[in-house]
Amino acid sequence: MNTRGHSIEVTPGSDQVVVRVNDTIVATSSRPLVLTETGSPVRYYLPADDVKMDLFTPSETTSHCPFKGDAVYWSVDTGDGLAEDVVWSYPEPFPNVEEIAGRLAFWTEKPDVTLEVNGQAG
Repeated sequence: MNTRGHSIEVTPGSDQVVVRVNDTIVATSSRPLVLTETGSPVRYYLPADDVKMDLFTPSETTSHCPFKGDAVYWSVDTGDGLAEDVVWSYPEPFPNVEEIAGRLAFWTEKPDVTLEVNGQAG
């Protein structure tokens, strides 16, 4: 999709994605959806089945993206402290990115979060 110089593309991937929060692995997936968006880092949206949801606590934080819709957030407690609002999902994204519905993305800019793709820092 391309709107006024803004584009979003969602591509199925087969890369091995590993996400750590506070050095604890919280997700491992070889079924990511790769979302590229103008002005944003590449995001990997992972199926909930590949994420350790038992470490996640729903947050009251929400956000709205004019291109993707309304997001909900989770905080992660690995026993090494709470990493707040580091995971989000779009339960009902706009039709142009409907593939990401219910999948989870990680805020890799936060200091507690690391993401590896095929063994390389992502």
